[in-house]
Amino acid sequence: MGPTWLRLLLISVLALEGAVWSDGCWDEERVALLQLQHFLTDIDYSREGPDCCEWKWIECNITTRRVIQLSSLWGRLKIKDSNLFNVSMFLPFEELKSLDLYGNDLVGCVENEGFGKLSKLRHLENLDLSYNRLNDSTLSSLSRISTLKSLNIGANDLFTESNQTIAPLKWLSKLGSLETLDLSITNAKNNLLLHLGGLSSLKTLILQQNDLKETIHLRGNDGQLSLINLEEIDLTVNLFNNSIMEELSGFSNLKSLKMSTNRLNGLVDLKELCALSHLETLDLSYNEVNRFVTSKELHVLSNVENLILDYTPLDINFLQSISILTSLKTLSLFGCALVGILPTHQGLCYLNNLEELSLNGNALGGEVAPCLGNLTSLRYLDISNNHFTGNIASTPLANLTTLQFLSLSNNQLQIPMSFRSFANHSDLKVLLADQNNMVAEPTAFQTWWPKFQLEIFSMSNCMIEEHGNLQLPNFLYFQHDLRDVDLSYCDFGGIRFPHWLLENNTRLEQLYMIDTSIVGPLFLPSHPSFNLKVFDISNNKIHHDIPRNFCSLFPHLEGLFMSKNDFKTDIPPCLGGLRRLQMLDLSHNDLFGEIPEELRMSSSLANLILSNNSLSGKIIPTVYHLIILLEELRLDGNKFEGEISYFSPISIKNLQVLDVSDNDISGELPTWLWDTISLKILDFSKNNFEGPITMQLCKLINLEFLDLSSNHLSGTIPSCSNLQRMRHVHLANNRLSGTLSNVIFESSSLVTLDLSGNSFTGRIPNWISTLPTLSVLLLKENQFDGEFPLQLCKLQSLSILDFSHNKLSGHLPSCLSNLTLKPSEKSYVDSGGYEFDFFDDVMVDMGLTIYNLTGLMSVQRGYPFTYHEEDVLFSTKGATYTYKGNILDLLSAIDLSCNQLTGIILPGFGNLSEIRGLNLSHNNLTGPIPSTFSELKQIESLDLSYNNLSGRIPSELTEMTALEVFSVAHNNLSGPLPDRKNQFGTFDESNYEGNPLLCGPPLNKSCNGGDSPTAPNATSSEEGLGHIDMVDFYISFATSYAIIFLTTILVLYINPYWRRACFYFIEDRSIVCYFFIVDSLRQLPCFRRNI
Repeated sequence: MGPTWLRLLLISVLALEGAVWSDGCWDEERVALLQLQHFLTDIDYSREGPDCCEWKWIECNITTRRVIQLSSLWGRLKIKDSNLFNVSMFLPFEELKSLDLYGNDLVGCVENEGFGKLSKLRHLENLDLSYNRLNDSTLSSLSRISTLKSLNIGANDLFTESNQTIAPLKWLSKLGSLETLDLSITNAKNNLLLHLGGLSSLKTLILQQNDLKETIHLRGNDGQLSLINLEEIDLTVNLFNNSIMEELSGFSNLKSLKMSTNRLNGLVDLKELCALSHLETLDLSYNEVNRFVTSKELHVLSNVENLILDYTPLDINFLQSISILTSLKTLSLFGCALVGILPTHQGLCYLNNLEELSLNGNALGGEVAPCLGNLTSLRYLDISNNHFTGNIASTPLANLTTLQFLSLSNNQLQIPMSFRSFANHSDLKVLLADQNNMVAEPTAFQTWWPKFQLEIFSMSNCMIEEHGNLQLPNFLYFQHDLRDVDLSYCDFGGIRFPHWLLENNTRLEQLYMIDTSIVGPLFLPSHPSFNLKVFDISNNKIHHDIPRNFCSLFPHLEGLFMSKNDFKTDIPPCLGGLRRLQMLDLSHNDLFGEIPEELRMSSSLANLILSNNSLSGKIIPTVYHLIILLEELRLDGNKFEGEISYFSPISIKNLQVLDVSDNDISGELPTWLWDTISLKILDFSKNNFEGPITMQLCKLINLEFLDLSSNHLSGTIPSCSNLQRMRHVHLANNRLSGTLSNVIFESSSLVTLDLSGNSFTGRIPNWISTLPTLSVLLLKENQFDGEFPLQLCKLQSLSILDFSHNKLSGHLPSCLSNLTLKPSEKSYVDSGGYEFDFFDDVMVDMGLTIYNLTGLMSVQRGYPFTYHEEDVLFSTKGATYTYKGNILDLLSAIDLSCNQLTGIILPGFGNLSEIRGLNLSHNNLTGPIPSTFSELKQIESLDLSYNNLSGRIPSELTEMTALEVFSVAHNNLSGPLPDRKNQFGTFDESNYEGNPLLCGPPLNKSCNGGDSPTAPNATSSEEGLGHIDMVDFYISFATSYAIIFLTTILVLYINPYWRRACFYFIEDRSIVCYFFIVDSLRQLPCFRRNI
C-alpha cells in the first residue's frame, strides 16, 4: 500500500506543478519578463525558447524553477517620465534574491511606487543601484527592505549637502541584516562611520573614490569604536596618507584592507598593522611609496594570504626576503620595477603555499629560475612583459602541472611550436604566448594528444626562428572548449581559413585572426556557432563573396570586422537582421552596390565602417536612418553622390563620428548638421560642397576634429570662441577669403590649423600665438602679406610651419631660432570606443583571487570608434608627401619659400637642432650661408635655391650626416665646393647650378691654385723665404719683363708665320671671353627680372 500511495502522491505533485508552470518556467513570471522587455533595450525574449530560466540574464532556482536573479540590466532600461522607476514590474518574481539595476540613469521612482515596495520580495538579499542619479530621499525607502544583505548605491548623487546631514545615514542604519555596503563615489565624508553604528552585521564597507583624507573618525563621542565586526574595508582611490595605518589598527577583526591608489608615501611602517592579527588580504598598490619594508618587518604579514603591491618600487632583494610570508597564497608584483634575475635558491621559491603569482611588467631577465618548480600548488602564473630568455621546454614550467592560467607574453622566450612542453598540464585553461619566438620542431613532434582543454589561447605577434614556416599548432585540432582565440599578426604563409576551429568549439565566443595571411575564399563551418560574439579576420587576402549563409551561422554576433581583404561582392542584406550586432567594419574591400535597406534600418548597430570600397547610390536616403541611430558612420572613399542638405531628420542624439569624405556629394553644408551637438569628428573633405560656412558651426561644442578641405566652400570663416575641445581644423583647398583679423578658433586644445590653398589676404594675425598647443600651422598658397609676425615665436609647441607661396616681406626674424620644433604627438586618437571582455567570464569561473583584487584590465579588447588618424600634406625633398601616424609625430619642418623675404640668414638658425626640413628658396635673401647649419644633425632636406646668397659654401656642412636633399642652385655663391664626403658625396651638378663662380667636383670646373682651399698662407711663405729688399725686387721684375717683351716682338717680326698665328689666337680668345661674360650676366637674378 505504501508504494502505491507514494506513486499517487508523486503524480499529484507533478500535476500540481504542471498547473503553475510549463516547460520549466512559471507562467506569471514568463509573462512578467515579456512585459519587462518593453522597458529594456537590446533584449527580445519573444525569440527565446519557452523556458524563461534559460533566457539571457535570468537565473532560476533549480528546484522551484522560480526566478531568483535578474542581472546585467546595465544601461538597458528605457524609462520614460524623467527616468522615474516603477518598482511594481519586479513584484511578480516572488523568490527574487538578486536584482541588478546598475547604470540606468534612474533619478527616482514613480509616485507610490518607491523602492520600499521591494520589501514585498521576502527573499531579496542583493540589490545593486549603482551608477544612477538617485539622491538622499531614496535611502528612506530602501530602509524598509529589511531582508537586504548586500546594497550597492555607489556612484549616485548622495550626501551632496554642504554640511552633510546625518538623516540619510540613519536611514541606512535601519538595515540590520546588511552585511555589505558600497558607498563608492557618493561624496561620503570622513565622519560617515560614526553614523552607521546600527549596522551591527556589517562585514564589508566599500568607500572607493570619495576624496577621503586624514582620519575616518572611527570612535564616537562616547569613545566607542564603530563597526567593530567589520572584516573588509575598501578605501581605494582616496587621499589618505601614512597616518591612516595606525587608526585602522582599531579594527581587530579586519581580514581585508584595500588601500590602493592613495597617498601613502616614503617608507611604509608595517608595525602599525600588528594589531590586525586576522588580516588575510592587504592591497597597497598604486601609491607613492618609494621604499618598502625591510625583511625584519615582513614578519608582521606572516598571516597574510593575499598581498597586492602593484606599482610599488621594489628592489630585487625583496624576492629573496619574502620567504618569511609562509601563509602567502596570492602575490601580485605588477610593474614594481624589479630588475635582474629571479633568486635561484631562496626567497620566492620557498613559498610552498603560493597559488597565484604575477610578475607582469618588470625588467626581469635571464632564464626562468629552476627553483620555481618547487611551487607545486601554483594555479596562476603571469611572467609577461619581462625579458626572460631560453627555451620553455627546459624550464620548470613544464613541471607545474597544477597551472590553470599561464601568461608568457612579451618576452624573448623560445617556445616549441607544438607546445608539447605542457602535455601534462591537465588543468590548464588559459595559455597566453604573445610576442615570443616560436621554434620549429620535427614533424613527429607536431602531432600529440593534449590532456588539457583550453578555454583561452593567444599567440599573437609571434615569429618563427631561422627559416622555418610558422604553422597553426596542431594541438588546436583536439580542443573542444575554446572560448577566446587570438592568432593575430602571425604570418602563417597563406593558409585557408580554419573553419574547423568553429566546428570543434561550439562555445567559442571570440576569434581574432588579424593579419594572419589567410588566402582564398571564406570557408565557414557547416553548423551554426550560436555563442560567437566577435569575429575579426581583418587585413588578410580573403577574396570572392561573403557567404550568403554567414548570418545564419553566426546569429548572435556583436562585433564583425572583415576590413582590408579583397571581398568583391555586395553587402549581404541579412547583416541588418543580426539583432545584437553593434560594430560592423567592412572597410578597404571592393564592395559594390548600395547599402541594403535592412542594414540601414538596423536598430542594434552603433558603429558602421564601410570606408574605401566602391559603394554607390544617392547619399540620401542612404544616411537618413543611419545618422539617427548610429554613434559612428564612416562612408569615406566610395562613390556616393547627390545632395545631403535637403532633408530634416528627427533629433540626432548619439552621432559622434560622421565621415563621408572622398565621395561626389554636392550642395551646401546641411543645416541639420549644426544641431548634432554630440559630434566629435566631422569629415566632409574631398567632395563638391559649396556655399558658406555659417555661424551655426559654433553650435558643435563637442567637436574635436573638423575637415572640410578640398571642396568649393566660399566666404569667410566664422569666429567661434566656444569650440574649446577643437583639436584639428582642416579647411584647405577651398575658395575661402577675407582676412583673419578676428579670432576664428580660440581653443586651448588646438593642435592643427590648416588654411592652405585659399584666398586669404592681409597680415598673419597675432591671435594665432595665443594657441598654446598648436603644433601644425599651414597657411601656404594664400595672399598673406606684411612681415613675419614675431608673436608666432611664442608657440613653443610648434613643430610644422608652412607659409610658402604668399607675399610675406621683410627680414627673417631672429626669434625663429628660439623655436624648439620638438617632435610631438599630432595624430588624433580618442579614448571612446567599444570594449569586448576578452575572457572575463572564464576568469570568474576559475575563482582566482588575483583577478577579483586587480581586475586584470589588460584582458579587454578595445575598438576605438572616436578615432581619426590625422594626416598633413607637406612639401619637402622636392615633392609633396602625406604624413600621418608616427612619421607625422616625428616631423618638424619650416617652409617659407616663394615669398619676398630679404636680408641675411641669421646664424641662430643653427639652434633648430630638431628640424628635419628647412625651405627658404625663391626669396631675396642675401649674405653667406651660416656655418652654424652644421649643427642641424637631424635635418634631411635643406633648400636655399633661387636667392642672392654669396660667398663660399661652408665646408662644415658636410657634418649634416642625415641630409638627403640639398640645393643652393641659382645664387651668387663662389669658391670651391665642400669635400665630397658623407651625404655631400651623393649630390650632383643640379644641386649647385646657376652659380658660375663655384668650382670643384661634381662640377666640371676645377679650381685654380688661388682658389684652392689648400693654398699656402702668404704670411707663412714670407717667413720661410726670409727678408726680401722690395726695391731690388721691383727693379729685377721690370728688367725681366722688358727683356721678355722685346724678345717676343723681335721673334714675331722675323717670322711672319708665327706673327699671323699669334694675331689669330688673340682674336679667337677675345670672342670667347665676350660671350662667356654675356651668358654669365644673363644668369644673375637682377638680369633675369629685367629680361
